[in-house]
Amino acid sequence: MTERRKFIQKIAGLTAAFSAPSLIQQAWAAEWSLAMQKAAALSPQELANNEDYWSVIQQAYTVNPNMVNLNNGGVSPSPRVVQEAVERFNQLSNEAPSYYMWRILDQGREPVRYKLATLAGTSPDEIAINRNATEALNTVIFGYPFKAGDEVIGTKQDYPNMIQAYRQRALRDGIVYNQLSFDFPIEDDNTIVAAFEKAITPRTKLIHITHIINWVGQIMPVKKIAAMAHAHGIEVIVDGAHSFGLLDFKIPDLECDYFGTSLHKFLSAPIGSGMLWIQKDKIEKIWPLLCNDKPLSNDIRKFETLGTRSFPIEQGIGEAVNFHMAIGSKRKEERVRYLKNYWATKALQIPGVKIHTSFKDKYACGICGVTIDGMTPAALDGALYTNYKIHTVGIVWENISCVRITPHVYTRLEDLDKLVAALTQIAAKQKA
Repeated sequence: MTERRKFIQKIAGLTAAFSAPSLIQQAWAAEWSLAMQKAAALSPQELANNEDYWSVIQQAYTVNPNMVNLNNGGVSPSPRVVQEAVERFNQLSNEAPSYYMWRILDQGREPVRYKLATLAGTSPDEIAINRNATEALNTVIFGYPFKAGDEVIGTKQDYPNMIQAYRQRALRDGIVYNQLSFDFPIEDDNTIVAAFEKAITPRTKLIHITHIINWVGQIMPVKKIAAMAHAHGIEVIVDGAHSFGLLDFKIPDLECDYFGTSLHKFLSAPIGSGMLWIQKDKIEKIWPLLCNDKPLSNDIRKFETLGTRSFPIEQGIGEAVNFHMAIGSKRKEERVRYLKNYWATKALQIPGVKIHTSFKDKYACGICGVTIDGMTPAALDGALYTNYKIHTVGIVWENISCVRITPHVYTRLEDLDKLVAALTQIAAKQKA
């Protein structure tokens, strides 16, 4: 036990924010210190366009310099310090897997839970660590005690894996799944809230809200929808896959009952990491997605019975939280929004180019949809990569058809200038 305690203390030290083993501290200690001094004197909005500061953050990433990655809405790269943490724990695990995984690293889940709870503004006893937003949200969707005839309200613009989960419950258990459809961008909260309220019936039990619509970046008025839903005695589940680690908020601010997210998007945690939050008094009634010996307990850990998992990935989450908090949530939000507005404002002036996302801070941040007249999303996506080595993603889903552009804190202005130049050239050729 003494040996184990010493080892746990040792690995706790390795994951301290920019501690001695951190590459940033070793290689860029002076630069980081100077950057932090500059940041302290500026508001998040003022810091958003301070390229000296963000150049230090950019150095922390190991992105391929031969391509421009603007699909961070799918999955984001981890900074080097997170990658190295995962590698250290992976090497350790392989020295004696059953010993180091189950007897040592398994004990590290509680400190990671505490870090996530601190970032989320919740109790650690409301946080479960899993592998992605699909797993987190499906845990609630399949574990919710619906009865035949109970109704759920969602939208056609929600993420497909959640839509399919509700459809499976409809097939299996006879629930009624109603989907609204919105034409984004929408810059009026009342329009959205009223649409949800109009769809409520006496059998409605749950409303599903995607915090940031992943296709085009629309920020939904979650708190207002939740307040309306609760006034009708209805619970609310939130898909925060693209908001957690990007927008500056605490989960209780949303006033929802359930929240799931992927940590490998804007938090830049290891790929294959996620988080589920359930309000404490709701935990008991939700069945685990996988088996547990006490499925109706009020212990959030009942949702973590995954069997053998990647302990290195799980432990790497802690370093990602450290990195995020060292920057600051509001600073990150304002920087990513600045990057989106930087390119989109210029692209809006190009003949034949259309932007499908709001420019108002309240309704959008980093994700933005773009099209060129006469081109399919697949054709534009292909042209950007083939001719300019700019990686994006073509979106065709329900009433949405565009190319999604998503920068991150490591994205350089030169990268976005390249995007704007590419759109200009492609649009000109298309018009000709």
